[in-house]
Formats: sequence, C-alpha cells, structure tokens
Amino acid sequence: MSRKIFTLFILVVLTGLVFGSVAQARWIPKKPITFIVPWGAGGSTDQVTRIVAGELEEKLGQKIVVVNQPGASGSVGTKTAMDARRDGYTWTAGGVMDLGVYCVLGFLDTKLEDWHLYLDVANILVISVHPDTPYQTFEDVVKGFKDKPGAITVATAGEASCGHIGIESISKHTGIDYRHVTYGGGNPAVIACVRGETDVVVQLACEQADMARAKRLRPLAALNDEPLELAGYGEIPPITNWIPEFKPIPLYFGVWVHKGVPEEVVNTLNELWEEVIANSKALKEYAKDRGAVFTPYFGIEALERSYPTVQSVAWLYYDAGKAEKSPITFGIPRP
Repeated sequence: MSRKIFTLFILVVLTGLVFGSVAQARWIPKKPITFIVPWGAGGSTDQVTRIVAGELEEKLGQKIVVVNQPGASGSVGTKTAMDARRDGYTWTAGGVMDLGVYCVLGFLDTKLEDWHLYLDVANILVISVHPDTPYQTFEDVVKGFKDKPGAITVATAGEASCGHIGIESISKHTGIDYRHVTYGGGNPAVIACVRGETDVVVQLACEQADMARAKRLRPLAALNDEPLELAGYGEIPPITNWIPEFKPIPLYFGVWVHKGVPEEVVNTLNELWEEVIANSKALKEYAKDRGAVFTPYFGIEALERSYPTVQSVAWLYYDAGKAEKSPITFGIPRP
C-alpha cells in the first residue's frame, strides 16, 4: 500500500471514529432530574412513572425526583415542563392522547411532534359501577343511562382524561347522556366511586385493579375488542359483546422530553429505552398485574404508533362539540 493511500485510509478511519463518537455522545447528568407527573398521586401516570424512574436512576447515576403537579387535565404540569430550560433536567409523563389534543381543546399550544416520546405501557379502559347499584351488566347500565338521562353520575380524571374519552366513546355509540363528575386524577376518581360519590367510574384498569379485586367496584366491560384478564380478579368482558362496531384505540403512556434538549440527552435516553426499559422485569410485571400492555417504543416508532390515537381522540372531541378548534387547524386529519 502506498504512503498516500495509507494516509487516506487512516484519515477515513479517524473521521468515522470522530463522527461515530459524536453521534453516540453520552449524557452524564451532573444534578438530580425533575420528573413532573401532571396528575395526582396513585393514578396511572404516577404508578408507571415511578417504576420508570427507579429503573433509570442507577444507570444515570443521579436521583430522579418525581413531582406530582396535577391540574387542568394534566396541562398544568405539562406546561411547567414546556417552560423549563431545555437542558434535559426536566421530564414529564402522561398519555399521548392528552399531549396530542391539548391544542385542539385550547389547553396548551403544543403538539405531539414537539416532544421526544418514550412509551412504556398501553392501558385499557374499564367501565365499573359501585356494588350497591343495581347494574349487573353493561347492558343494564346503558338502560339506566337511557331511563334517567343526565342523572347518572360518572367519575373521571377530568376533561380530556382517558376516562372522559372512554365515556364519550360510549355516548357516541349508544346515545346516552350522563352527569360528568371530574377529579384531579384517575385514583381520586376511582376512590370517589368506591365511596359512593358517583354511580359509575370510567378509568384505566390499572387504576381500578385493587378495588375490583377487593369487590369494592363491579367492572362491567373493558373498552376493548377481547376480554381483559385482570390478575387476582378474573376476566372482564369486552365492550364489543354489546357494541360490535366499537373500535378500541391503544392508550399509550410514557415519558416526554421537549425537543431542543442537547443531542446527547436524546442519544442517552434512546439507548436506555432500548437496553433498560425494553428489558425491564418490573415494568413487565406491572403490566401483567394491572391489566396493561408492555409497549417500550421510542423515537419514530413511538410517534407513528401514537399518532392514530391522537387523530381518533381529537376528532371524537370535535364531533362531540367539545373542541375549541377543528383538529385540521393543527394539521390533524380525520382518521
């Protein structure tokens, strides 16, 4: 090999190493990370976020401080993360359906594409009733809604929450009218129904699991197209037994980091999601125990999987007259 060719070869190798090291630059945080949960303690977002924080803390070598900041259907805490310095030290969490429709509802000027998405689980909604109510089946409760329009109370985590999406979906298919009673998170909504403050609760299986197992709630249907097996309880029938045309949408939950953070932060989180979260025994066991699905997706795959959910939810609200503006205003086409 001539000296000229050898020199060129070395330059090419070194250039590749330099660019490779830049592309894979690793973030080593120098202080604790603030992880904002924009919902109340004990709810679906809080539960899974604390598991994720525990899985990542040791790998990052810094404390991850989980802060509950509920309010306005999660938009208060999400805005805190939006307004934080873009240095990688402030994360937030929640459901993609909330994050993607805040703009349509007039809550926040943000879109799904503004964030780096790191999914962990997909949750399934369940409609349940207080055991003292006479409703034994989903058919019974629908009849109750129709016999007493606007009188039967339904607890959810608030406007634009998963539970609100669920009862609106049921209303769209059955024509029922209901009295919406909102709470500061999924756990408070479930507890309200257990206490008898409301007749019905529509929230995620993970939030209702313990109360269903203790027979303090009576699950009537999973908003799914197949039965939901809940550990320690048994099988909850799918809503398609009564509404065959019902099309469930995956309710993805995860971690959001606003775009504009340093590239090494994104590189590191991508690596951790692929190597740590995707192999997390704790998350897999959580999903199995709480009636959820393990979904450790990130990057483009997370966005592609999440977008159809946002489309469906945004247009559901618009068609129900609950959206401030048409989703098309924000580039969200009808699904």
